[in-house]
Amino acid sequence: MAYFLLRLSPPRPSFPFDATEAEKTLFAEHSGYWLDKAKTGEAVAVGPVFDAAGTWGLALVEAEDETEAKQLGDADPVIRANAGFAYTLASIPSLILRQP
Repeated sequence: MAYFLLRLSPPRPSFPFDATEAEKTLFAEHSGYWLDKAKTGEAVAVGPVFDAAGTWGLALVEAEDETEAKQLGDADPVIRANAGFAYTLASIPSLILRQP
């Protein structure tokens, strides 16, 4: 298995601070999707990043290969809804994980 970073870009720089009701509903589905992936072990960590350059979403995933990692992003409800969100994918060739 390998690790990948899925970086979720929002539909506009001011998101999530001006999210519409439809976007809030969609984001509830997005959260549920990633909670399920965390339970199965596919998602290692998921959450918003409040960067000075703008907010973006982080999903650190464990997958067999890049294709499988991309499929995790493609299946996210915010991507399937074609609501202006987009993932970029980066491979993580080496990762030190905290031990339980």
